Amino acid sequence: MSPIPPGRGPVHDTVGESVPGNIRTTYGVNLRSHLEVPEINRSTHPVDPWRWVETSPKASPLGVSETQFAVANGYLGMRGNPEEGRDSRTHGTFINGFHETWPIQHAEDAFGLAREGQTMVEVPDTKTIRIYVDDEPLRLGAADLEHYERSIDFRDGILRRELVWRTPAGKKVIVRTTRMVSMVEKHLAVMTYEVELPDEPAPVVISSQVLNRQDGEDEYHSAVDTETPEGFDPRRSDGLEHRVLESQHCEGQHGYQVHGYKCANSGMTIGVAVDHRVETEDEVDMNTDVHEDGSTVVYHAHATPGRVFRLTKMAAYHTSDQAPAQELVERCARTLMRARDRGVEDLHRTQRDWYDHFWHRGDVEVEGPAETQQAIRFNLFQLAQASARAETNGIAAKGVTGSGYSGHYFWDTETYVLPFLTYTLPQFARNALRFRYSMLDKARERARFLSVKGALYPWRTINGEEASAYYEAGTAQYHINADIAHAMVKYLWATDDQEFMIREGVDVLVETARMWVSLGFFGVDGKFHIHGVTGPDEYTTVVDNNLFTNAMARFNLVAASIACKRIAELGDGRWEGICWRLKIDDDEIAEWRRAAKNMVIIYDEALGVHPQDQDFLAKEVWDQDLEDPRRPLLLHFHPLVIYRHQVLKQADVVLAMFLRGDEFTEDQKRNNFEYYDPLTTGDSTLSAVVQSIIAAEIGYCDEAFEHFSKALVVDLADVHGNASDGIHVASAGGVWSALVSGFGGMRDYQGDISFDPRVPAEWDGLTFRLTVRGTHVRVRCTHELITIVNLNGADFECAVQGQPVLVPAGETVSIELDERARVCRPRVTTAVQDAEALDAMAEGAPAL
Repeated sequence: MSPIPPGRGPVHDTVGESVPGNIRTTYGVNLRSHLEVPEINRSTHPVDPWRWVETSPKASPLGVSETQFAVANGYLGMRGNPEEGRDSRTHGTFINGFHETWPIQHAEDAFGLAREGQTMVEVPDTKTIRIYVDDEPLRLGAADLEHYERSIDFRDGILRRELVWRTPAGKKVIVRTTRMVSMVEKHLAVMTYEVELPDEPAPVVISSQVLNRQDGEDEYHSAVDTETPEGFDPRRSDGLEHRVLESQHCEGQHGYQVHGYKCANSGMTIGVAVDHRVETEDEVDMNTDVHEDGSTVVYHAHATPGRVFRLTKMAAYHTSDQAPAQELVERCARTLMRARDRGVEDLHRTQRDWYDHFWHRGDVEVEGPAETQQAIRFNLFQLAQASARAETNGIAAKGVTGSGYSGHYFWDTETYVLPFLTYTLPQFARNALRFRYSMLDKARERARFLSVKGALYPWRTINGEEASAYYEAGTAQYHINADIAHAMVKYLWATDDQEFMIREGVDVLVETARMWVSLGFFGVDGKFHIHGVTGPDEYTTVVDNNLFTNAMARFNLVAASIACKRIAELGDGRWEGICWRLKIDDDEIAEWRRAAKNMVIIYDEALGVHPQDQDFLAKEVWDQDLEDPRRPLLLHFHPLVIYRHQVLKQADVVLAMFLRGDEFTEDQKRNNFEYYDPLTTGDSTLSAVVQSIIAAEIGYCDEAFEHFSKALVVDLADVHGNASDGIHVASAGGVWSALVSGFGGMRDYQGDISFDPRVPAEWDGLTFRLTVRGTHVRVRCTHELITIVNLNGADFECAVQGQPVLVPAGETVSIELDERARVCRPRVTTAVQDAEALDAMAEGAPAL
């Protein structure tokens, strides 16, 4: 056996002998293959391109169905619990940014560690509407149901349910419900509950409730969670042991209930108001009960066969970090007054109008299986629910559909969600970027704690302060600075929104650039090094010269210098104001350029790959039985065990090749993909979409489609086993990128749009929409042709497979594609290179 090349760790073949590493790393070690995509039961979840449907209340685990059927608008989110309030895993109603704080207790403290945790709070729950017929309660888990269908319609965002219940006494009861969180009225939720007894009369009781579930549970909710695996899982929310919501106000009369609360530690306040309206020909008695942690409106009626009892329940939520609860209660009253005047039908109609516009701008259509189309629209729909009315807040990792990751904002937004928003609904992207600008002062303060200049954005946060107690895989991910800067520049390229960049964006670019120069240093080799950081791959932490971090930092530095230069060239006096505000001069800008020019970008000539970091190739490749069920690794192995191996949670280098694709050659992309793809476990939902994009670009069609297929159903098939904690919003955004940038081959370098499609063999075509500098285009790709329709705006300029194309306003242009769009390369799976080749590699040394 040949000697191991210097600086390469051993891998193990299937018989356990140590063999030299090489570019393929395929000696029976293929860590990604463990992630099998569960089948979706189509007998209970029928295919519908525009709806997600269940035909049994037991079609999915409770937590998963609560996530899948959540309704939200980016500000307010309601999980898909049954109206009757029982048989639930998590009763969740959440408001973006509404959180409680708590002191982090470090086992071993150190200067600069995060001091205060932040956790999204369950706000008072207004979803519960219980029904009793002959004093028998409807409980879905035990009810005798002759018919059941629940669906969420992607065309209007309304959750609908219809069931036929036969009571223990044999009486038939028809129940129809709707639930909507308004995209037009940001603070409003609208619910209807209809009851009809078609055959026999019976006494009916409807109990509509408001419950403070954060601090107390109703008498039917079990404290035992049988679906959540035991043990530590950092993906879940942090629990709070103290009383969180302190009552400030409660009152109720004539079907109108009002509550006001204040968070004990954070001081945030919330007002909740609920209004009821009943329509029926039968006589109805009503009584109202209000207390600190809830209120109830109860309706008693003797239902006549054939008559419909309809209850309309409208709920308004307002929150603040400053305003007293009493003021928020008054805002709720105004919201409900407007909604009451408009009525349910009008509110539903305007909701449909909103989604019509959303799909006109953002729909992606495939000419393939209907179940694929259904899953695509499910993901895009979730992006709308997470971002539309987020506005002055960020976009959390789970949106407002669950408590996973405690409601924190990460780099996910800028890297995975912003591309969709930037090229389809740029106003939403602008809102998200302005939110980062609003956090700049706290980022500056955080930089001082970390002994660097400029600004350092927190890894995970709600209020702008770092909430990551595990700094190795948290605070050390300095790349978040460059991720935010990158998203801002991409937004500028796509929109030409110069005013945003001059007024706000340039501040972020300057302060993040300052951080990189302060963090890194010029070595004796004259190169600019960045040490002691963690890249996107959280299975490899606190390393030197992480490829992703350095490549993105270089972009950040160049972007900041160019932005300053172009603003100065405007000559309108605003550059002088920026210089005064940011205390910036030409020497500092020149230093950014020098750091960028000399940035260390490691490349191993012998292997022809970019090492993930300076020492990555010296580690041993993870040798684990593929049948070992202990996944994800982070839940079963000590971090030190993971950190000392070549094993990836996230496709770190592969992501760099997507975001900074014009800085890598085609051969480098292929070699890097071949090396890192087998080492990537799939433990991160952020990885498969990026692997799919690069696989498509280099012509590995099977791998591209395989990775895409896993990402497509992350939440529909609960691929990672944690969909119950909320929607994986970043993965949903990545699905759009995999479709448009992967199979559609769209790239945007320096504002120049290009296409090089790779439509999967399983589809006949792919159609998507883009908005670029105000021009709206529709692009259809097949295996032989690309057709671009300029729907409005100015002429659209782009390139197709390297050739310039002009599409005049209002016209359509079709271009034949060459064979690159149809050629799929077989993946090389050589098990062991010959001894001579290995000896030749051994003579080489890693080069910067």
